[in-house]
Order: sequence, then C-alpha cells, then structure tokens
Amino acid sequence: MEYLIRFSQLHETFRSAEIQAIAVIEGVDLRVISYSDESPFCVVRLPSEDAARAIMRRSVLAHAIYEHWGTADTYDELHPIIKRDTAHLWPQYVEPSFKMNIDAYQGSRSSSKKQLALINSFSYLPFKGPIRLSCPDQEFTIFEQWEFDAVPLNLPSPLKVHFGRLIACGVRDLIHTFDLKKRDYISTTSMDSELALVTANIALAAPGKIFYDPFVGTGSFPIACAHFGALGLGSDIDGRSVRGDGGKKSLRGNFQQYGLEKLLGDVFVCDLTNSPVRRARILDGIVCDPPYGVREGLKVLGCKDPESTPWVVEKGRKMYRDPAFVAPKKPYSFMAMLDDILNFATDTLVDNGRISFWMPTANDEEQEIGVPTHPCLAIVVVCTQVFNKWSRRLITYRRLPDAEVDLSALAQQKKMKHEAQTNGINADDLNPFRRHYFRGFKSEQDLTDDAATDKILNTT
Repeated sequence: MEYLIRFSQLHETFRSAEIQAIAVIEGVDLRVISYSDESPFCVVRLPSEDAARAIMRRSVLAHAIYEHWGTADTYDELHPIIKRDTAHLWPQYVEPSFKMNIDAYQGSRSSSKKQLALINSFSYLPFKGPIRLSCPDQEFTIFEQWEFDAVPLNLPSPLKVHFGRLIACGVRDLIHTFDLKKRDYISTTSMDSELALVTANIALAAPGKIFYDPFVGTGSFPIACAHFGALGLGSDIDGRSVRGDGGKKSLRGNFQQYGLEKLLGDVFVCDLTNSPVRRARILDGIVCDPPYGVREGLKVLGCKDPESTPWVVEKGRKMYRDPAFVAPKKPYSFMAMLDDILNFATDTLVDNGRISFWMPTANDEEQEIGVPTHPCLAIVVVCTQVFNKWSRRLITYRRLPDAEVDLSALAQQKKMKHEAQTNGINADDLNPFRRHYFRGFKSEQDLTDDAATDKILNTT
C-alpha cells in the first residue's frame, strides 16, 4: 500500500535518512517511491497501516503519514485517479464522522469561498457521516505544492496536488519536551533537541542497546538515545561539564529531569586517545559531536614537551595517581581526531552497529574536508546542515561484519600513518577547518588579493 508522508520543511537532507533508519529499527519493509529535498511530500510503500504507525511513533521530522489516494499535476487529473484507484475503500468511510483539510505548501487559499469550492469538488466521495471539525473519526487532507513566491506572483494553480487519509502523526512535540530552553543544565555546545533526537534515530537507538558518547558534554545525545530506550554512556575530557554543580545542574540532573536516570549507565572523565573503554565489540552505537577546535585548539591528555614537565613523575612517585592531580594537555590534530574516532568505532561496535558523528567543513570545494573512511566501516548516509560559508555534516557509518571487510584495504590502512600533521606548532597548523574559519573561508587567491590591496592602501 502507498502512503504519503508530510515532512516539516526543515533539515531536508535528514528526512529520508530518518524514516529509513526507523524502518530498520521497527523491522518494517519501506520503499521510497518518490521524494525530493525540495518538497515536504514523500510517497512510500509500506506493508500495512500498523507499519505506518510504527514509523510515526519515532519520527521527529515528519508531521504525519496518510493513506495515499492520489497524486497529479492538476485537479482535473487527480479526481479520475481517486475514482479509479480507491473506490473499493469508500464503503468503510460512508458512516463515520469526517473532516477535510487543505494544506497549501508555499501557497495560500485565504478565501473561504475558494476553500469550500475546492472541498466540494470531492463531493463524489460518498461520505454521509457528520462533519466534525474536532476529533472526527476520519480526517482527509488535500495537499497542494505551489511554486516558490506563488502568492506575490499570483500564479493560478499549484505545481502538484495530493489527497490522502490521515493514519498517524509524528512526534514533533518531543522537540519542545527536550527543548534546551527548558533544560536545567546546558553549555554553549549542547546540541539542540531536534537534531539530537534525529541523530539518535539515524544511529538506531532502541531498547536493549548500549550507546556511548565520547564527547558527552552536558548529555544531549545520551538523553535522546535514552528517550528511545537505549542505555546511555558518556565521557568527556572536561570533568567540569559532566559534574556541573553535582546536583540539579549536572549531566545526571538532566537525566533526572526527564525521568530517564535508570537509562544512564555511567559517565567518566577521559579523552578518546586515553580511554578506559575496553576495546571489545560491545557497543551498539556511538553518537557524538566532536569539538571543532575553533574557540581554542584541540587538546588531548599528555605532555607537549615532557622535559619541561618533570613534575608529572616526581621523585619516583607517579603524580597522576594523586587524587588532586591535574593532567596536562597537548595539542591535537583535527584530522588525527577523525581517524581516531573511526578506529575506536571499529574496535568497539558490534556487527552492523552504527556511529553517527558531526563534522564541520567549508562549503568551498577547494577548502572542503572530505568524508573520512575506514575499511571496517561502510558509509550509510551523509546529512548536511548548511550555514553561511561552512556546513556541518552528520556522517553515519555501519560496522561491517568481519567477513565483509576488505582485508587488503585493512592491511594497507594499518601501514599508513596519519597524513595530517600531528606535531604542528600551533592550533592552526593542526586544524585546517579552524584555519579556514578565521580566514573567513577565503581562498589563497582571495587572501593574496586582499594583501595586495592593503599594501596599495597603506602606501597611498
């Protein structure tokens, strides 16, 4: 059976990825028949209404799903399609109360007379039940997709029209439930609730699974995963962000705020390169937003110059075992961090477990940072959130079973050293994104031209 999904017109590249991931979680056979990022309407094939409801129980980016009765370029084409393909469905809707809506995307039917005339054009449907605007037994919707700026241009007709019967609504209300403005404890890097929930869906968070965030901060991702039933674990190099004030304003306090404390496994302080997590295939998923190193350079535990820090081991005593010890940090390469994340995922994810992590990049092709790869990981989907001159991607990988891994590629990968610099002098040397960010994402030619212009201005 065909169904029409009405998406929100936000995060367009994430929408299809989310519903397909939910289909995997629910064990539903879903096939996309027609979809475009330019339109909020998606036609899919599902085995039953129960399957459609299962998709909507978790979808954050979908408003609702409808039994698809027809799609056409004009109403003159739509009415014959509905009569031909759905007449066998009509008898079961003759007596129940009903309601008819009009959803005009990028357009408007502001005149009540035009709306009524449009609804009356479907009068051939043999519905005899009472019309109820509140809580009807059945709800039907006429969808119109108009050209952008259709209203000021006074265009006569929409580009596409659809008609369907409401089956179930999505869970967009979760965005408000987990809204950061209502959360007791956040930081400047806390991921907003909508994208945290979408990330959890795409990573296949579900009951009985263990999910881990190695850059946990104030816990946005583990909270989202816990809402969907997964056990959340996390770590961070900065213990202050995890502990907060130790009470209500802390990571644990956030879990308590939502009644999810039973799904908080544990949180601890470490960095990814010095992690106590056992390198065994025990994690069902990894979700994280690694630091971009813009406000300050990336760092990991360690001594930049061991000879200048003899106090780490003082008089034969290992000072790092002292409870009051503050560990030193050294600069860390952004590109090495990406490789380390993938290596960690390879070592700890179960077969077909997913890692979804966010990565920034410049929009300019010459400065764009490529999607990192690993022989043990298959790219599932890359979703992009575009800003002005840069974007951030949500990259999702699947851990391949060992039988599917290209052993020659794996051997080659182990022989290769990091191509990125790992011993740069400053943060810009170690982080190409940071370097481009503070240059305004200008090309080398633009920077040369700017320098020449400044020189001319300074000499006149």
